[in-house]
Amino acid sequence: MKHHLNTLYVTTQETYLAKDGQCLAVHQEGKLKAKFPIHTLESVVMFGQISASPFLLGHCAENNVAVSWLTEYGRFLASMSGATRGNVLLRREQYRQADDLSRAAELARSLVIGKVANCRTVLRRTARERPNPALDRAADTLSSVLDRLNPGLPLDVVRGLEGEAANIYFGVFDALISNREFSFTGRNRRPPLDPVNALLSFLYTLLTHDVRGALECVGLDPNVGFLHRDRPGRPSLALDLMEEFRPYLADRLVLTLINLRQIKAKDFKKRESGAVEMNDETRKLLLTAWQERKREEVEHPFLQEKMTVGFLWQIQARLMARHIRGDLEIYPPFVVR
Repeated sequence: MKHHLNTLYVTTQETYLAKDGQCLAVHQEGKLKAKFPIHTLESVVMFGQISASPFLLGHCAENNVAVSWLTEYGRFLASMSGATRGNVLLRREQYRQADDLSRAAELARSLVIGKVANCRTVLRRTARERPNPALDRAADTLSSVLDRLNPGLPLDVVRGLEGEAANIYFGVFDALISNREFSFTGRNRRPPLDPVNALLSFLYTLLTHDVRGALECVGLDPNVGFLHRDRPGRPSLALDLMEEFRPYLADRLVLTLINLRQIKAKDFKKRESGAVEMNDETRKLLLTAWQERKREEVEHPFLQEKMTVGFLWQIQARLMARHIRGDLEIYPPFVVR
């Protein structure tokens, strides 16, 4: 049985985190507010002006608790983890396959199949609840993209099909929104220019953090990917693996919170730069909803075993490692039923 460890999100500004025995202690305005035994934590995410003692950071590293720093509004800055885990031979094989364009293309193809299939499922589920010809047409077009994702395609063609599918999916994303306080005219980021993109970007950052930790746990290098090109400071493999989870987890959660009116348009503000940011209450609501979603139980389609949603990327990281080692002929993406 897998015990799903917790992620501690710290959002209150000027909070100070310290080591207290075998616990992480949270101090605010000079007062101790809470303690968390280090063995109950999987990671710590700090938003904005949060500080931590060197002794705590060392304690986190020794206990394999990842620490990440984000801006107050969710833009990733940096992360810290302990000693590299896993067999060095696995990473060397990962690097060899990433440099082999034909092998990289096959793994990238599997990842794109998972993403496109899950995007299609999101569209079809909404179309069943609220019939819309545009959603039906988009879902059918995504099916045609899947039909074209044949073995042996060059990597650039796989990337092109992924981009085509993303344009189709986000082209009808506004039709998934029933709460007309909100609208979606296209994907934008760095910075997000509307509330929907602000929510999506925030959850994508949280998902990247979680997936990156899962890859490090199995011994893979999160910075060397197959679908996403390598760039300095870019966790390309984490971005690869999260593709199949973005529609299933992040997009659906954003749509649920908007359509159930748990989040309102007045919860956002626009800065002079054009960037749209959520207020503190909305950010905390989003973090709570994200944690609750990760605790839900789901059956893994490949293993046919029940597990928490938050354990899915741990399983997918292990399946990817098995594929890279040669134990699995094909990487089986997570495809929701």
